[in-house]
Amino acid sequence: MTKTEVIASVAGDLYATEQAIDAAIARATTLVQSMIGGRTALNISPVVGAESQARALEAIAALGVARQAMIACHEELGKDHRRMGYGIYAEEPQDKGQGPRPATIGEHRLRAV
Repeated sequence: MTKTEVIASVAGDLYATEQAIDAAIARATTLVQSMIGGRTALNISPVVGAESQARALEAIAALGVARQAMIACHEELGKDHRRMGYGIYAEEPQDKGQGPRPATIGEHRLRAV
């Protein structure tokens, strides 16, 4: 594998991991919403299922911690990338809502974030 292919592979795995954590957070919050909606639809007391709902909320909090750790990992990989002088950036997925990467001249120019 070339250096570019290795960097692109790591970046692809990083983005996939970030997306998986975001998807898990979204799914878990949907679960809590479903639990509350189901309890309301069945006219069940809020006391019933309180522990299971609390556990689901704990899981969401843990996923938030995992997301922060992955963001820190992303930042550290970026630092390592710059420290090693690699001017090759993997193409970021466009579904991140950031639009295309701005064009730069040279490999050590600042860019809008």
